[in-house]
Amino acid sequence: MSIRRLLLSALVLVVLFSPYGAAQPPEKVATPPAGSLVPEMARLAEALVGDWNTSETMEHTQFFPNGGSRRGFVHVRLAAEGTVLMYEVNSNGSAGKLNGFLTIWWDAPAHVFHLFICFNNPKNPCRMRGTGHWEGDTFVNDYEETVEGKPTQWRDSFTFTPTSHTLVAALDAGHCKMKTIITTRATRR
Repeated sequence: MSIRRLLLSALVLVVLFSPYGAAQPPEKVATPPAGSLVPEMARLAEALVGDWNTSETMEHTQFFPNGGSRRGFVHVRLAAEGTVLMYEVNSNGSAGKLNGFLTIWWDAPAHVFHLFICFNNPKNPCRMRGTGHWEGDTFVNDYEETVEGKPTQWRDSFTFTPTSHTLVAALDAGHCKMKTIITTRATRR
C-alpha cells in the first residue's frame, strides 16, 4: 500500500469516527476559562462558542440561479487549549448539503486571524481562506476566489447579538460594492 493511500485511509477513518463525520451535534466540550485565552481569541469565543440552529438563504445569482436555502446546526468550540476556534457546520436543503468546518486562529506577529476551511467539495475540500479581523463589532474574513476565471474579492461578515449571529457572504461586484450571495442566520440552542 502506497504512503498516499495509507494517509488517505487514515484521514477517512478520522472523519468517520470523529464528531465531523457525525450527522448529529457533537457533545459539549469544556472550554478553557476566558481569562486564560489571548484577548483576540477570548472575544471571538465569547461571540461564537456554543450550539446554533442555522437557516441559510441563497440569493438568485450565477452560483444559485434558483436561489435556495438550507437548515441545520453549527457547533463552535475552542480546541488546542483555546488557541484555535472550530466552527463545525451541518446543513441541508434546496441549495444542497453542506458539511464541514472552519478553523480560526490568531496570528499575534501578523495581527490577523487566519482561517482554514474544509467542506464537502470533492474537487477542493480544504484550503486556507484569507484573513480575519474585527471592524467594530463585526468579524470579517477577506479572501479571494476565482469567478469566471478571474480573481474576485469576497468577504464573510459576522454580526452578533447575545443569542444570535448572522454571517453574510458577499463578493466584490465592482465599484467598491459588495453583493450578498448567502445569508446565514444562527440562533443559540
